[in-house]
Amino acid sequence: MLSLFRRTILLTVMIAAVAGFPAAHAQTITTVEVAVDRGDGTTTAATVHAPTGATGRPGVVLVHGSGDGSGEHYDHVAEAFARAGIVALRYDKRTQGYTPAHRDYSLLADDALAGLTALRNRPEVDPARVGLWGLSEGGWVAPLAASRSAEAAFLITVAANSVAPAAQQAWANETRFGAAGVRGSMVDVLARNGIRQLVAADQFAQADYDPIPVLRRITQPVLAIWGDQDRLTPPGDSLRDFRAAFDSVEKKNYALRTLPNAQHAGQPTTDGFDKLPGLVPGYGELMGDWVNGLPASATPPSADLPAVQGHSVQALTPASWWESTTAQLSLLVGMILALGGYACTGMVKSWRLPDRLPARVLICTAVIGVVGTVVQLGYVLTTRATSFGPLLFGRTLPWLALQLVAFGAVVALAFVLARARHTLAGANVGARTRWALLVCGGAGFVLWALYWGLLLP
Repeated sequence: MLSLFRRTILLTVMIAAVAGFPAAHAQTITTVEVAVDRGDGTTTAATVHAPTGATGRPGVVLVHGSGDGSGEHYDHVAEAFARAGIVALRYDKRTQGYTPAHRDYSLLADDALAGLTALRNRPEVDPARVGLWGLSEGGWVAPLAASRSAEAAFLITVAANSVAPAAQQAWANETRFGAAGVRGSMVDVLARNGIRQLVAADQFAQADYDPIPVLRRITQPVLAIWGDQDRLTPPGDSLRDFRAAFDSVEKKNYALRTLPNAQHAGQPTTDGFDKLPGLVPGYGELMGDWVNGLPASATPPSADLPAVQGHSVQALTPASWWESTTAQLSLLVGMILALGGYACTGMVKSWRLPDRLPARVLICTAVIGVVGTVVQLGYVLTTRATSFGPLLFGRTLPWLALQLVAFGAVVALAFVLARARHTLAGANVGARTRWALLVCGGAGFVLWALYWGLLLP
């Protein structure tokens, strides 16, 4: 009797191994290097992660987040799928022509569909059960690919945005400022106007991409996941908007989930900004159980409570004509030429003005204010820093210093204007021209400083 029981257990294990049972039954993983033929005639390297000996299993193609990282960055996710009995393909992202100023979600979606075709032709998978998974930027790309494909069996998004990329980036900037305790003009102006200027200068590709119409076209089952500590994607707003988009077309096969203690990419975190090793508990199991349980796991539609956010995302208003790149550069160049012209013409002795100290203060403070603000803006836009050093009145010390410098420029300009009658008494044409250049340059700086928040609380 005992021998018969042992034989039954052994036979069950063997059948499970051959069938490629999911999750806990996938003890070992096999990886195979392959090449994916893209629609434009190029190829990209890819790796298939599969349970050893698997055949006829579900499959998933992993679609990259932003940046030009290689596919190996997604090994931990691919392995989580493989342990759940799901064959995963991760590929190297297209890098040629991909920059923050030049990227094409439509082309990236075509690449994802090329990966889908490659995986569906693999012997490890059931071609009728192969879907797409997209993280962050992939949360814009993978839904677009799914909306174009009758062959994609399902869609999983992680940290997907329901808003345009420009609005998402502004929200992320505001969130990290707020977490650091920064408030006032540095948040209200610098964190948003920098993005608006990039958009106006055509240096923010796909800035106004609207994902909602795409979501409404998706017929496949959808699993959308957000970490409740996400600081790059607004997790609460996105879940609500996904649900509204699906419900508006009476979609009946979706599940919207919020992972506790998870950051942007589904890794454990202490504050949403750091990321601890591995995946947050339950993340891999959630995806594996959902895919293996389709179609029943997607119906009826269900949604977790939205994550709590510090503030809601706000759409960016388009730049007005006076905020355009041309207008801003014209103001900056005009200010530099005016102040530079004043300084250079001082070599003509007969053109020199009395009370030269206020003029020197004005020029020095304007130069320091412009250069310092550009450096601060570049730092904000090119890093994801969450610590800005000591704060005073909710301002970083460099920003407070720049505000004091700008205030000094205003005082100097006011002094120049107040002393105009005395300064210009008996002055020749050259001296009057220099005074006009100084005032125009100073006024230009005041306007520029107001726009960038140096003269705002």
